[in-house]
Amino acid sequence: MIDTVEQALVSPRYLAGGGDAAWITVPLHRACGWSYGHDPLMPRVILTSPDQQAHLRLEPNPDNQWWRLRHAATRNSPSWYASFSARTPVELIAAVTDALTDPAASRTGSASPLDPLQDAGWQWQPSTRVSPDGITEVEHFTNHGCNSWFITAALSKDHENQLWQARFDGNTPDYLITAFTQALADPAPLARDPLLLPPHLRRHPHLHLHLHLHLHLHTEQVPVETVASALERRVAQLTARHPNALTKQLPTRPSPQPGPGHRR
Repeated sequence: MIDTVEQALVSPRYLAGGGDAAWITVPLHRACGWSYGHDPLMPRVILTSPDQQAHLRLEPNPDNQWWRLRHAATRNSPSWYASFSARTPVELIAAVTDALTDPAASRTGSASPLDPLQDAGWQWQPSTRVSPDGITEVEHFTNHGCNSWFITAALSKDHENQLWQARFDGNTPDYLITAFTQALADPAPLARDPLLLPPHLRRHPHLHLHLHLHLHLHTEQVPVETVASALERRVAQLTARHPNALTKQLPTRPSPQPGPGHRR
């Protein structure tokens, strides 16, 4: 019999919680050549692009954004900045870093970051798109000299019930924000360890009633090898975009330990 491990599948994906930070950091280092430098006594990770133009900083901070992505000004474009709070799903942040590091990505075009949301049936309000369940808002501020994007997921308007927030300043290239909104509107569920679901899913077993039946959360048995090799497959796929890149061998990650729902 094939060893399996239980996985929770969550949709809409903006409710899935943060996930494994290695989904972002490992491919940036191994597949895209970003170097890392940090004090091992400090709980932070700092990655720098090969051209030294971009920096990604992951630093646990309960009162501020955990992920910070900065890009220096170039001859043709100003500097820009993006940040993401702790429980922003890593798959959404990875959509941005994947687009940033893709040598074949189209940096220009007329597509608006709001288009994927409109195509997915999000509600329209002035300068804002709202998810069908009302939980996630994508706001574009352009008034009084302020040009920025705020994407917020919250169970209610109270700050205490905010799940996560992403921010892009007005100089962030549209194709990167569009990569984020495409991943945000993607109907495919995100897989999570059932024991590591975010608090809003653990505390509210009947959350689907609050969310007007838009929440879909169920578990299924998945082959252990599929789960254990997911990151390696991702690194291989991104490495293929850089055929001449030299990458280090990814250490074999231990297979998930059997837990509740494990069967043989």
